[in-house]
Amino acid sequence: MNISEIFYSIQGETTYAGLPCVFVRTSGCNLRCNYCDTKYAYEDGTDMPIDEVMAYIKSYECRLVEITGGEPLLQNDEVNNLIRILLDNEYDVLLETNGSLSLENVDRRVIKIMDLKCPDSGMSEKNNWKNLEYLCDHDQVKFVLSSRKDYEWAKDAIKKISLSKLEILFSTAFYLLEPSKVVEWILEDRLKVRFQLQIHKYIWHPNTRGV
Repeated sequence: MNISEIFYSIQGETTYAGLPCVFVRTSGCNLRCNYCDTKYAYEDGTDMPIDEVMAYIKSYECRLVEITGGEPLLQNDEVNNLIRILLDNEYDVLLETNGSLSLENVDRRVIKIMDLKCPDSGMSEKNNWKNLEYLCDHDQVKFVLSSRKDYEWAKDAIKKISLSKLEILFSTAFYLLEPSKVVEWILEDRLKVRFQLQIHKYIWHPNTRGV
């Protein structure tokens, strides 16, 4: 596997926010979102065999693991193998994916956190809408908002698509949109969504790596 970093921190997003978690960040991404905060993971990773990755994970003595990127599914076979090994060893596994690559062959036991890219990301045309067919009730769909236009787009998307059994996450691109504004809009429209902040960016400096 080509790995950007492996580290132990707290989960900063999703319904698992605040929990200790081991992060496995893969290298390489097929998208270039305008607000990307992990550009260092685009390239220059380290090749590691899966047993070495597992050794790092085990060393932290934590049962919650997130596989993130970059875009993990660019390394489809290796990532799916790691997911299977972790699940078979009774880890709780989160897979964070940008939503552009197929989820069809991903183990249904893993908790998928899938982006639907809003227009101001510059990547909304890359959304793979067929992936909605492969989501399970325990999965989560994330919208990162940079503007009111993004909010309206996301609001329209959740009306058109049957996401009612999934956890729907709204968050703001850091520095680009005031969180209080989005909260006001959600309350005004009475949306059944979960607003979230990237809490690790409030605990540490927003550009700090390995947290």
